[in-house]
Amino acid sequence: MTPGSLASSPRPLRGALIGYGFIGGLGHLPAYRARTAARGDVEIVALADSCPARLADAAARYPDLRLYPDHRTLLDAEAAGLDFVDICTPPCDHARIAREALDAGCHVLCEKPLTTSFAEADELLAHAARRRRVLYPCHNYLHAPVVRAIRSLLDESLIGRLRTVAMNTMRNTHAKGVTEWNTHWRRHEAYSGGGIVMDHGSHSFYLLFDWFGAYPESVTAKVNTLDGQFDTEDNANIVLTFPNGMANVQLSWTCGVRKVQYALHGEAGAITVDDDNLELSQMRRTAGPDIAQGAVRWDVDRRSIASHWGDASHTTWFDALFSRFKDAVLAGDFVSETARDAHQCIAVIEAAYASSRAGCREIAVADVLTRKVEHARGGRAGSLVTA
Repeated sequence: MTPGSLASSPRPLRGALIGYGFIGGLGHLPAYRARTAARGDVEIVALADSCPARLADAAARYPDLRLYPDHRTLLDAEAAGLDFVDICTPPCDHARIAREALDAGCHVLCEKPLTTSFAEADELLAHAARRRRVLYPCHNYLHAPVVRAIRSLLDESLIGRLRTVAMNTMRNTHAKGVTEWNTHWRRHEAYSGGGIVMDHGSHSFYLLFDWFGAYPESVTAKVNTLDGQFDTEDNANIVLTFPNGMANVQLSWTCGVRKVQYALHGEAGAITVDDDNLELSQMRRTAGPDIAQGAVRWDVDRRSIASHWGDASHTTWFDALFSRFKDAVLAGDFVSETARDAHQCIAVIEAAYASSRAGCREIAVADVLTRKVEHARGGRAGSLVTA
């Protein structure tokens, strides 16, 4: 069904889930069920997973779903009646499944990272534009309540022009999958495409794109593997240089605590976040002498904003994300700004790995790009053109 006919149709969007692992089974599917009950604007009718034990679990929990052993069989049987597929497989399969779903006429919602290489991401965005179907990444951190609060404070210009950002993502372990199939797949490059930079880097990078309103020009990075039983990195320190500021991103799977800490520094104040706790500090000029920290005082506003960071399924953030995907489908926004952000995330990830391999040399992101997006960030969705 075309975007125009969908917009005028009272029926719910009809979808299928491809990949019934941790995020599909505990994150997306429960969120779809809650939305179906509350709003009735989406209906998941089918599911595919290559693991027989997972299909047995799905059959027991969701007897109304039609189940398939792989995405190809699902698309052959169901695509004519589907509006979209939601891809929750390991990243190694994202590009291939997304392309086949687009070819079958389905819009595509896809877990991050969108692909494991920039070349795949580049081709996939162009293919979505050609097939006139939406390709939309699951950038769910944008919808965490405390992150939405940061966006509101920036919109109100309460800290002035943003200059520097520090982001620290601390995890005591890598995110593990379901026990029935390759629990540690994120630590195996053949499935994940990389370690914590590939798995978690996108979350930090698309937030920075949003906060700075720009894409980075260069990247300097050091990645390291402390747990040598795996072939992917578990720690990374990445510096991104934007045209209007700088950011330092630390990612770790070997911390003693699970926590996120963000610090956004502007010309007139700062926003700091420690999980659910947000502090807004605003500089106020005083009539005193300009010594030490300057003739200023700080007005401080502290808030606690429940964001459920400890729940790795992030089910409560999914509803807002799906609303943005639905908006893109109804508007025919095939390659949205969010999709272009996913494309740039992969460019930054490749630049970070290249920098670390080169002894932490600064890498221009432009060196990774073989093609460019027609419109800069903040512009209307557009097709890809050769650079």
